[in-house]
Amino acid sequence: MPRSAPTKSGIWFLDARRPQNHPEPLEGWYTPEGLQDLLRQNVDEAYAKLKVEPMPYIDRDYQRSAILAVEKGLEEGKRELLVAMATGTGKTRTCIGLCYRLLKAKRFRRVLFLVDRTALGEQTADALKDLRLENLQPFTEIFDVKELGDIKPERETKLQIATVQAMVKRVLGLGSRDGTREPDVPPVDQYDCIVVDECHRGYLLDRELSDRDFAFRDEADYISKYRRVLEHFDAVKIGLTATPALHTKEIFGPPVFSYSYREAVVDGFLIDHEPPIRIVTRLGADGIHYDAHDEALVLDRRTQTVRKEELPDEMTFDVDSFNRRVITENFNRAVLGELANHIDPEQDEKTLVYAATDEHADMVVLLLKEALAKKYGAVDDDAVMKITGATDRPRQAIRRFRNERYPNVAVTVDLLTTGIDVPRIANLVFLRRVRSRILYEQMIGRATRLCPDIRKERFRIFDAVDLYSALKDVTDMKPVVVNPLVTFDQLAREIVDGKEEELRRESIDELLAKLQRKRRALKGENEERLHAAAGMGFGELVNLLKRSAVGDAADYLRSHPALASFLDGATGGNGYGPIISEHADELREVTRGYGKHGSRRPGDYLESFREFVANNMNKLPALVVVTQRPRDLTREDLRKLKIALDQEGFSEAAVQTAWREQKNEDIAATIVGYIRQLALGSPLLPYADRVERAVQRLRRAHKLTAPQSKWLDRIAKQVKLETVVDRASFDTGQFKADGGFARLNKVFDGQLEALLGELADEVWKDAG
Repeated sequence: MPRSAPTKSGIWFLDARRPQNHPEPLEGWYTPEGLQDLLRQNVDEAYAKLKVEPMPYIDRDYQRSAILAVEKGLEEGKRELLVAMATGTGKTRTCIGLCYRLLKAKRFRRVLFLVDRTALGEQTADALKDLRLENLQPFTEIFDVKELGDIKPERETKLQIATVQAMVKRVLGLGSRDGTREPDVPPVDQYDCIVVDECHRGYLLDRELSDRDFAFRDEADYISKYRRVLEHFDAVKIGLTATPALHTKEIFGPPVFSYSYREAVVDGFLIDHEPPIRIVTRLGADGIHYDAHDEALVLDRRTQTVRKEELPDEMTFDVDSFNRRVITENFNRAVLGELANHIDPEQDEKTLVYAATDEHADMVVLLLKEALAKKYGAVDDDAVMKITGATDRPRQAIRRFRNERYPNVAVTVDLLTTGIDVPRIANLVFLRRVRSRILYEQMIGRATRLCPDIRKERFRIFDAVDLYSALKDVTDMKPVVVNPLVTFDQLAREIVDGKEEELRRESIDELLAKLQRKRRALKGENEERLHAAAGMGFGELVNLLKRSAVGDAADYLRSHPALASFLDGATGGNGYGPIISEHADELREVTRGYGKHGSRRPGDYLESFREFVANNMNKLPALVVVTQRPRDLTREDLRKLKIALDQEGFSEAAVQTAWREQKNEDIAATIVGYIRQLALGSPLLPYADRVERAVQRLRRAHKLTAPQSKWLDRIAKQVKLETVVDRASFDTGQFKADGGFARLNKVFDGQLEALLGELADEVWKDAG
């Protein structure tokens, strides 16, 4: 992590008690109490305690592995650690277990748990009260916890939950409107461990923020600038995310532990999605075109009025611009009319719709209610609800969506993209483009959670905006420059009100650059309006600002107060507010996209899967086992094979769906069945039927005792769930509590392993 800001203080700190410690630059001095607490800590003793500390409250192996990986990294002297765990795999639960262990062992005195949204902080507070630790006590009964409403910790506080925004205000002194520094800036030793949940939210930051940024820019524009907060405290930093990008790794280092979405799906902890359903309309495919001198309706956001204007230039809007630069009600009506054929607002499953803007979300709610009423008759008004930052009491609305029958459909922009847990979400609808794969994966993560209550086995994605053509892989993503949509009015205030000439000159340069980029928008009618607001033409204005001393430029802007407001109003989009399209639209086709890029038809996809299997027999030994020796297939072999296939775009869910569409057969076969069908021509049968048939054959071939017969039924039930039950399954899976392999082998007179092999042979036997 870059440490340029703290080094300017001239304060360096070294704990010389351990030779692997290095001097660290600090932004301020330790307090006497902080030094005393540090001297009382015995780090080596803490690590010794952790090595023997059990964790019965953590019930999944990968969560234990994540905790042990962090503790190992700490013992090795790492100060920044990253844990990458797929959305829905229990990052918060894992983190609570980790914090409990570290505090109990006295490795840390006090933990700061940072979240970027109040809703996530409330979820964390609830989890601290709900998760039962030792003696079935929750975290909050064992340690003192401060929640979001608490300004600062007490002496005995062990964990404090806070939002990044609140800590930015405290640490950087941005709590008051006039920018004066608050007197109660926390000391650098207030926390010795900082945990950042959903730490990918900082991926917008790729440079050190300048003094000008901190002096003038609204803190709300920089909610992701937690880097300065992290640097303020002399603390170990632990980041948690489902989507570690390059810039996240630059802050926290490479992951010390990773558990991917695909691994979680293969292991049965998350559910997969079917290939996206593409809803293609004529406008969505062809775009919206205007010729030069066409008349168009334009929305003036300042007055909230619509006026007709003659367009000076030819304009074409593709689907990426829909509902942002061009408002197109007919496109939305066509898409939502088709969506109504796929979702029923009276069912138990829930649907999440991603809109482009808040006003677009309002339109979607109205049009979707119309479409659902047309399809199903009367629809409860609460069935469809907008939940955005502009919603009245959004946190209460989120709770309703999570816990109550209605709404069953929520329309959002970005409020529900991260960290919100609603297991009943079974449909995701994209009415806006997403370029960042990080954001896309977070959005997808809203629907990946298991939900036995509604028998949720898969979830569906409805794509109306050709998502995959715009997505960039995480490895291809470059850090996004922190350049908020700074207004001309903001820049003018920085120039007029600034105290330091160098920083004011930077604002002038940025205003000039912004003005040059908007030159095209200041033609025609706007050219005359510019002259009225500025007292001169465009070229004269540029030359004046470029050549004037800072004070003279400030005087000019002060004497022309209407200029900045005019520029902000005149330069939205292509010189206009959003255009309101009246172009007719109609549904063109509804298809599914298969493969990595969602572009293949089902027949082509299945053929490519067959070719992949045929061409990779030597590279993936498990393929040989599946096709030639299925009785030798282990659970771990199958897991690795599934992950390898998923990486190539051949998930079990996608193959099943492609087969259903191509063959018009809905067969609940496993990936093993599909491989054997495509490679050997074996008949494709429902896997449960294969297992039942195999069990009946075993009963005819063996004279089983009553206990053996009952155990065979239990084993068969597990085989239906996991495809493979091998020797290792009995010592790590659900049979462990029954004594594992050793005990059950005695039940079967030492022949359990042979019986499992015979069962596998019978499952995959095709004749008879």
